[in-house]
Amino acid sequence: MDAEGIMESRLTEIEIKLALTEDLVDTLNLTVHRQQEQIDALQRQIRQLYQQMQSATPAAEARDLRDEIPPHY
Repeated sequence: MDAEGIMESRLTEIEIKLALTEDLVDTLNLTVHRQQEQIDALQRQIRQLYQQMQSATPAAEARDLRDEIPPHY
């Protein structure tokens, strides 16, 4: 194999590696995007649960556990 053939072979190998790397980067970007969407959805759910808890707690805070009778009495 002459120098030109070696250079052509190396160039082809680099092009293949580049194409595989680009595919991997696209896949990773998609994964990160989906994970961010899931994180955003979970944060919204946590906010909703927190708001529900805040609106429901005034009545729950008024009771004192010492006033409650245990179930075995």
